[in-house]
Amino acid sequence: MKKKILIGLLGLSLLSGGTVDAARYFMQGEAKGVKTPYGDNVKIGNYVQAGDAKIYYEVYGKGEPILILHGGGVGSPYEMGRLLDDLKKNHKLIVMSARGHGRSEIGNTPLTYEQKADDAIAVLRAVGEKKVQIIGFSDGAYTAYKIAAMYPEQVERIVAIGAGTLEAGFFGDSMRLEDLAAIDADFIEYEKSIMPEPERWQEFCNKYIYFWHNLSVGKETFNAIKCPVLLIVGDEDDHAPVITVLQAHQMIYNSRLCVIPKAWHSAFLNNYEMTAQAILPFVNSKLEDLKPSKKVEYNSRQES
Repeated sequence: MKKKILIGLLGLSLLSGGTVDAARYFMQGEAKGVKTPYGDNVKIGNYVQAGDAKIYYEVYGKGEPILILHGGGVGSPYEMGRLLDDLKKNHKLIVMSARGHGRSEIGNTPLTYEQKADDAIAVLRAVGEKKVQIIGFSDGAYTAYKIAAMYPEQVERIVAIGAGTLEAGFFGDSMRLEDLAAIDADFIEYEKSIMPEPERWQEFCNKYIYFWHNLSVGKETFNAIKCPVLLIVGDEDDHAPVITVLQAHQMIYNSRLCVIPKAWHSAFLNNYEMTAQAILPFVNSKLEDLKPSKKVEYNSRQES
């Protein structure tokens, strides 16, 4: 399988020019932002010490709590802004920036999903939440899987967007800031302006792509997840191809699958309406109504 260069989130729109003076996500384009600068709302932002790094988070709304985990590489909470605007009307949202992203520190230890899970748990403890729903995109979805496996008592349900089985070597082994800047210089400039350690960004990119290049995710992870999971994938996703998400669906005991048509990795950007129609009923359902669906094998004989 052809190796991919992992960049977390690549939009399909044109670059905007000029000085960066507001929150933006990678390849945002013109006039597509939301008003709340998620991930850079310093008026309400807080930090918690998690291991060797300070992790940045924000809290919005009231109601049943949902932890929001954004995509990796060049991902940010702001990329999920439209969804967050809808969710915070009826839910308490805990929106964190993963270490090495936005206003969170990098730390000095090797990246692992155990570490990412512990970072999230530190945030939940800081806001006093013992059990939450989690919505994760890409890297954030894999983090959600690990939290559910390590801390099952703290995860009620998961929405995982663009995250299936993964074999080591699927992603490439190089991630250069100069290449990312050639695609969206404004975003790189903006991120450097809010990062606590911008001089270490390339160092983090090296650590991040090494971690992803060598990462494999399979049965051991998915079989350990017992909470209800909604798997969402774009039908044109080349970072988490549909077949890999289908494989994860078959391995997770209590899961359901939604394939978004004419959508890439960032399905919530490419086809927001259908993605939201899948997510909102799931997060608002009673837990007892989210029963396991039957896993039907290919060409299996159906008994009457």
